[in-house]
Amino acid sequence: MDTTVVNTGSEDKAWSGGKEPLKASYGKMMMWFFIVSDALTFSGFLAAYGFSRFKFIETWPIADEVFTHVPFLHGQELPMIYVAFMTFVLIMSSVTMVLAVDAGHHMNKAKVTFYMFLTIIGGLIFVGSQAWEWATFIKGDYGAVQTKGGNILQFVTAEGQRVKLGDFAVAEPKDRVQHERKNGLWFVDEGTRSTYTLDEVVKGFEANPNLLVRTQTINEDGFKTVLSREESLKQLKANGKGVVEGANLIVNEYGSPLFADFFFFITGFHGFHVFSGVVINIIIFFNVILGTYERRGSYEMVEKVGLYWHFVDLVWVFVFTFFYLV
Repeated sequence: MDTTVVNTGSEDKAWSGGKEPLKASYGKMMMWFFIVSDALTFSGFLAAYGFSRFKFIETWPIADEVFTHVPFLHGQELPMIYVAFMTFVLIMSSVTMVLAVDAGHHMNKAKVTFYMFLTIIGGLIFVGSQAWEWATFIKGDYGAVQTKGGNILQFVTAEGQRVKLGDFAVAEPKDRVQHERKNGLWFVDEGTRSTYTLDEVVKGFEANPNLLVRTQTINEDGFKTVLSREESLKQLKANGKGVVEGANLIVNEYGSPLFADFFFFITGFHGFHVFSGVVINIIIFFNVILGTYERRGSYEMVEKVGLYWHFVDLVWVFVFTFFYLV
């Protein structure tokens, strides 16, 4: 009996599958699957940040007062300038990646090499800038006092200008005994100690009648509440717990420690993505130089890495908007 094979034309249907479902290669499809899943992860993080911020909106740190530093311009407050520069660099690296992909479509090895190199440089600048921003945030700038209730008290002049602890705190000579193993104290972590004690800060505050205390609570005008001189002294003496310098996962001189937790987690997670992208771009860059994709007759690998890089850039636009601007 003869068997007749009937061609149903299924290979012409959009969902017929095969080596290129939806007219995309297997590699591109897997990259899109990864991007969608990662986008959901970032969406969850940003949603949690938004919920926490609006729940504690009255005590949330003001970004314009936190991110004011610029490298090599010490002592000048330039709110959001350096963060804007970082954003610009990352967006421009996405532009150079587009040009690299386009050059790959035209099988132009020289241009792919050039634009991939610019993309890598942009990524390195961004990662380095983010590391500097982390270091500055951790170190702190002015210092503050934490109350027994966990609130942050900052110091300002009568005109509302922030004042550093070192400008008024009275340092007293003191000795500190180092733990030694011969004393029976093994594996004891002494941690870090602030530059000034609470008593030194209070004495310096009393000696400077022009100083006032500013709480972390935001008033109706959108500014942090400044206490009177009498109330400032009362808060320091009655509710003062300890001195806070910089920010970490436990305390934060700028306000709520939850702000620092989200800052480290969200920007760190995104920074890891950018760093991973830079490493992958470097690998692809050397493959381009060696002519790997020229011999394959396709620069599709550059295009797949480009999809990931554009995603990382797009995520930063949302992080920049939600974390720094809103």
